[in-house]
Amino acid sequence: QVQLVESGGGLVQAGGSLRLSCAASRRTFSTSVMRWYRQAPEKEREFVAQINWSGSTYYTDSVKGRFTISRDDAKNTVYLQMNSLKPEDTAIYYCDLVWGADDYWGQGTQVTVSS
Repeated sequence: QVQLVESGGGLVQAGGSLRLSCAASRRTFSTSVMRWYRQAPEKEREFVAQINWSGSTYYTDSVKGRFTISRDDAKNTVYLQMNSLKPEDTAIYYCDLVWGADDYWGQGTQVTVSS
């Protein structure tokens, strides 16, 4: 069983920054695809960002230029640097690890951006 532990969420004013971390217990982390999703109150969960084992990254349009996903394979950790935060970024952020047919989720970390 793979465990994903997210951290780094919190309350920040609009325009501020946060860095989320997700530590994985999987030995094949370096060949896994890592994603961040978020779910705002009364909304569906949505894709935020992805990083492949090669380092290729993808972002949803609303965060391009503000968020950066990165990974440290030596630490089995993926990060989401969030800058220029907006109130509409308020959500629970979830880490997702995909390796072949395996798909694991973290418990989520709350990000709240005040105006």
